[in-house]
Amino acid sequence: MKPSIRQRLARLAERLAELDALLGQEDATRDMDAYRRMQRERAEIAEVVELFSAWRRAEADLVTAREMERDPELRAFAQAEAAAAEEELARLDEALARALLPRDPDDDRNVFLEIRAGTGGEESALFAADLFRMYARYAERQGWKVEVVSKNESDLGGYREIIARIVGSGVYAKLKFESGGHRVQRVPETEAQGRIHTSACTVAVLPEADAVGEVEINPADLRIDTFRASGAGGQHINKTDSAVRITHLPTGLVVECQDDRSQHRNKAQALAVLAARLKDREERERQQRLASTRKSLIGSGDRSERIRTYNFPQGRVTDHRINLTLYKIDAIMDGDLDELIGALAAAHQAEQLAALAGEA
Repeated sequence: MKPSIRQRLARLAERLAELDALLGQEDATRDMDAYRRMQRERAEIAEVVELFSAWRRAEADLVTAREMERDPELRAFAQAEAAAAEEELARLDEALARALLPRDPDDDRNVFLEIRAGTGGEESALFAADLFRMYARYAERQGWKVEVVSKNESDLGGYREIIARIVGSGVYAKLKFESGGHRVQRVPETEAQGRIHTSACTVAVLPEADAVGEVEINPADLRIDTFRASGAGGQHINKTDSAVRITHLPTGLVVECQDDRSQHRNKAQALAVLAARLKDREERERQQRLASTRKSLIGSGDRSERIRTYNFPQGRVTDHRINLTLYKIDAIMDGDLDELIGALAAAHQAEQLAALAGEA
């Protein structure tokens, strides 16, 4: 183990002892906010410190075994003990490296999923609908809830844009690598000559901002317009100005919401989407500032970056960031994303481990 990592672990062990002393004081619960913060911090570092304690025990076992090897009568036994201690140290080294990786604070959050048609006209809008169904089916497999916030349908039943809120356990952790450009190659239903067309959509996965305090929005920075929701008409045609459009003047971000018949609920949903976009904007700006020292391709979330191609004639899906090609396009479009998402998470973790080794 490198000295710098050992020093970091020793400091965490000292901090755990300090937290235990603070939490054990009689007046520890007088300030409940501080008490909860200390409890969360303790929970985050306790596992790492426990692993480090096991590592130190294995290190002591190895030292003892090496000393025993000097005795001819104990040499064979001592060599077996030393080999076992070395194996345990190697296992704990790997476990500690993973435990020390920085945890994404947004991993447990719900998300806003935004899918927009790009190049390819009507076929792009149809592909956007296919992508939304893919993510909705995946969410169903995970036991998550999908709520459509806003949608703009095309003439043939696709989506020029659709925004949905996905609620559940660890949603952002699973979907955060889906942001970027998704390209499809297939023969459109409207193509009489049987020619393969290429079209594209952009996907954005935005972690939901906390309801209070995380993103400050000055009401003076907002222009809020209400209008009559668009639709095909019929008995449920909207006769009131329930649709809401919010423009954030400093950034130019615009959010529309018209899926609910209540203007109040549409406004609340639009503000939630705006807060998530502002949070995402701040995070991407922060990542760009860090890019001069290290850039994670997988975690960049660059909307202009083409991340994946869905080739229907060949039955394959290729993720260009990790050069992974899977020949199971029907299963993937039906929401079977575990292999793709697992491979992206593993590549990201390998990238983090390499960075940790470089810093240590």
